[in-house]
Amino acid sequence: MPARHTKSLRIAVLADSDTRWKWGALTASRLAAGPAPDAGSPGGAPDGPAPTGFLLRGRATPTVRQLEEVGVRAESLREVTAGEFLSAMAEESYDLLVIALVGGGVQAMLHGLAHVWKDRTRRPVVVTGYVGVVYEKLADGLLLRHGADLVLANSRQDAERFRAVYEGVGADASSVTEVALPFLGGAPYEKTDPYTVVFAAQPSVPESRRDRGYLLERLIRHARLHPGREVLLKLRSKPGEHTTHIEELPYQKLVQRHDPPANFRLVYGNMGEVLDRTDLLVTVSSTAALESLHRRIPTVVLTDLGVREALGNHHFVGSGCLASWDQLDAGHQPEPDARWVARQGVAADGAYATAFDEAGRRIAELLAAPGLPPLRPYYTPVTAPGYLPGVLARHHLAPDGSPLPGAPAADKAPGPVRQIVRRAARGAYRHGVQRVAPVIRRMGEL
Repeated sequence: MPARHTKSLRIAVLADSDTRWKWGALTASRLAAGPAPDAGSPGGAPDGPAPTGFLLRGRATPTVRQLEEVGVRAESLREVTAGEFLSAMAEESYDLLVIALVGGGVQAMLHGLAHVWKDRTRRPVVVTGYVGVVYEKLADGLLLRHGADLVLANSRQDAERFRAVYEGVGADASSVTEVALPFLGGAPYEKTDPYTVVFAAQPSVPESRRDRGYLLERLIRHARLHPGREVLLKLRSKPGEHTTHIEELPYQKLVQRHDPPANFRLVYGNMGEVLDRTDLLVTVSSTAALESLHRRIPTVVLTDLGVREALGNHHFVGSGCLASWDQLDAGHQPEPDARWVARQGVAADGAYATAFDEAGRRIAELLAAPGLPPLRPYYTPVTAPGYLPGVLARHHLAPDGSPLPGAPAADKAPGPVRQIVRRAARGAYRHGVQRVAPVIRRMGEL
């Protein structure tokens, strides 16, 4: 039996995008709630205590609409700078802190927290990990996350790879803990009427206009070839919004050049709810493929643009899910490889119910200890003197984790004018990414 917490935990989650907020909040709740729902039960957030949420201010700070679409409850939720967050951690008391940031942000917060907690006898258990499939920058991202009490791996394969990296550089690998993606769930697949094909789009894969235009054209062609099917383009964000990755060429704009048939349409919303009516999930390399496989929905990872590390679809080699649009147009039905699926944390066999038990046991043991040692990341001014200062400086921190002179003040309640200026600055940045940058790039290609 997993260790059970004797009191309701106080949990904090720090995230920098809508997808990382979803991962961090659901992970925190699963860690605090005990066993997850059975694989055949409806998906959604577990019944653990709602966390206090902090959104790190930046280019990907989610909008209200994006947060509502994620559908994860929070005790409270506020936008902060790194300095404001560290001040809150110095003043407030939590049992568990989940850091759901990009690797450099995790490293900066670990050093900043080590600084603000240096005189404390008790501190929260600190947990971090990855939102989905780890297919690039394995060593870089992992070493930037080293120093947390638990570094979560979403599958058996990831756990083995993570330990190998840490041990290979002489770092402590005991923090690596196997779990699963916290947002798997939902009812097992049943055929729908009409038959529904869903293409799960990604903000940055593929990147080029030509490749994105090709995928869109093939999706529309599939709708024309199969007028009895519903063909849905599932989008992550609306124009002007950002998610974990920058989207320079939104499909919403590309589709304006086409005249799609009536059975083709764009959809938004929670991925789990879209999967409730999906008969075939198609993607390049989205984590949605793992959600789909968990529910035993027929799933295809496209090979049209090649099987390449840059696309992330190389991760699915051996899955049995690789196929092209030509094959799908001809009626191909994918058959996933059971051994591959088992190693990816998909847990379609029902093992998902216990996926977070080991992590829960470890957290309970740490909370029961009289005190926790200081946070000790692998990167220090000694091990990475040419790298670490730059990582920390991006968050206005010195190499020892202390605030740099001139760092933004930790004001918790910016006035309305300052809030308007911040929103306008983010809007200008997004306009530059989605409108100005592509034009400049095209001019450079003339």
